[in-house]
Amino acid sequence: MAFLLGTEKATVEMPTKLVLDDVSIGVDDGMRVGIVGGNGDGKSTLLRLLDGDVAPNSGRVVRTNGVRVGFLRQSDSLGDDETVRHAVVGDAPEYEWASDARIRGILDGLLPDIGFDRPVGSLSGGQRRRVDLARVLAGDWDVVMLDEPTNHLDMRTITWLADHLKTRWRPGVGALLVVSHDRWFLDEACNAMWEVHDGHVDAFEGGFSAYVMQRVERQRVAAVTEQRRQNRLRRELAWLSRGARARATKPKFHVAAARELIADVPELRNPPELKRMAMARIGKDVVELQGVGVKYPGSDRAVFDGIDWTIGPGGRIGIVGGNGAGKTTLLNVVRGALEPTAGRVKIGSTVRFAMLSQRLDGLSEFDGDRVREVVGRYPHRRMADGKEMTSSKILEDLGFGRDDLNEFVVDLSGGQKRRLALMMILMEESNVLILDEPGNDLDIDMLAALEDMLDGWPGTLILVTHDRNLMERATDDQFALVDGRLRHLPGGIDEFLRLAKHAGRDGGRSFSSHPDDTGPGDSPHPDGSKANVPCHADADTPPALSNKERQRLKKLAASCEKKMATAQGRIDEASSRMAEIDPTDYEALVACQDEVAELKARLSELETEWLEALEALGE
Repeated sequence: MAFLLGTEKATVEMPTKLVLDDVSIGVDDGMRVGIVGGNGDGKSTLLRLLDGDVAPNSGRVVRTNGVRVGFLRQSDSLGDDETVRHAVVGDAPEYEWASDARIRGILDGLLPDIGFDRPVGSLSGGQRRRVDLARVLAGDWDVVMLDEPTNHLDMRTITWLADHLKTRWRPGVGALLVVSHDRWFLDEACNAMWEVHDGHVDAFEGGFSAYVMQRVERQRVAAVTEQRRQNRLRRELAWLSRGARARATKPKFHVAAARELIADVPELRNPPELKRMAMARIGKDVVELQGVGVKYPGSDRAVFDGIDWTIGPGGRIGIVGGNGAGKTTLLNVVRGALEPTAGRVKIGSTVRFAMLSQRLDGLSEFDGDRVREVVGRYPHRRMADGKEMTSSKILEDLGFGRDDLNEFVVDLSGGQKRRLALMMILMEESNVLILDEPGNDLDIDMLAALEDMLDGWPGTLILVTHDRNLMERATDDQFALVDGRLRHLPGGIDEFLRLAKHAGRDGGRSFSSHPDDTGPGDSPHPDGSKANVPCHADADTPPALSNKERQRLKKLAASCEKKMATAQGRIDEASSRMAEIDPTDYEALVACQDEVAELKARLSELETEWLEALEALGE
């Protein structure tokens, strides 16, 4: 592979910080590099250094003669008076760019709703971002550098961008450098990762998933007290590095070895326990929308209309849709902050909402306070896993150091403000949590910390985000707001993207005519919620249960609870016996392990039967 550009022992210093320290890194033809790191660690500075915007204090930047570099910065330099056409293709005559299939594909993917003759100054921030991205992608570059390209893009457009970057060059030709916090996008578009931290740049092979595994491995190898699983991982890595396969192919982790390493890691969350706690805190009535619609004053078009949706206790719900589909408006209707123009909203008497908005509404009133003063307003709180958490502990998990506690809220960065707002709503005595784009301004480590916190949050969660990893990790059921209707997605985000592809390039606002829409009326979901399927809003309500049937289900639920307690006790007893068995008595150990496995399988069956009975009862 031919060398394109790089740095040799480059150091960049700011007045109060050493950003990059003696960094030597190279970019070759065929490299597709994702760049990650904490907020303020120097990711954007590294791109600007390679582009020539920033001069190193020592060392040098090396570039092969004739290499062309296209750079998407976080802020654009587009002129307000120039047209979209001029911003994207410059003075090139129409017959040139219109006959180029690549440029036509870029315009269709990024600018289907933006007039080519509109002045840039009339565009919204998100539209300007897409125009600037189209400008970079339309150029003929050897190296494309993108700084947070997925900002302001919806999920469909992010998927299009990943596909474009994967097919933009032939294998082994061209190079991509991209700074992003979107983990799914990094996995799709990149074959290498750079981690910027403490002034250094560490290189990893593979996409984001491989980077995470390798980073965890490095941390484990460095640990003083290594457990058996860590030793196994080290032996596996040693075999890979010495064997013939390591010389012939890129280092990869064995799937079987990886599964073995995580065999004793518990589930991300305990749905039955969370549902049980949520029902105890909220009851069975959370929010119900009946024929709800919203129209803005002076507009003939409804944002959405005829939505029937029941949100149950303990549900973990994600809402997706194109930009402008009305997701934030729907959230405001659900929490009672916006009165619908049609239909009615029923909110349970015990429901208490907490919402993190995109604009961090409400945080400005604390601008004159120090972070320490804000933290002191919140008492201890017991979380779902039984551990007592404090506001200071949550802030520590979200990356706040001791020095940060003395900062005034008004002086915090955008990412720090969002993390502080997250702490505040997690500590509130709420039982329905609504998060509107919570991942904005958060780096990858902070996103992981947020996901861990949400795993133990005992209540109903409603999430809107364009971050596919966050959506799939934190929610159990996804819904799409399209064509003014709310549709359940049993197939998750893949189903949404598949429908968007069939719907054309309007961002998926016309799914109702898709042939998949043939199901009968409302579809129930595991969390107890249901929403209307667009083509069948008039479906009949399921018949109410008879008294005899209700009594039978109540007896079944009570019986399951007793059997679950008994099964758990037998599992504990068997586990205790296994601990007392002589480690050399393999037959006894295997027999005891089989008994525990059988008991756990029976417990799982009982939990499923118990939940189905409760859902049938509507509790």
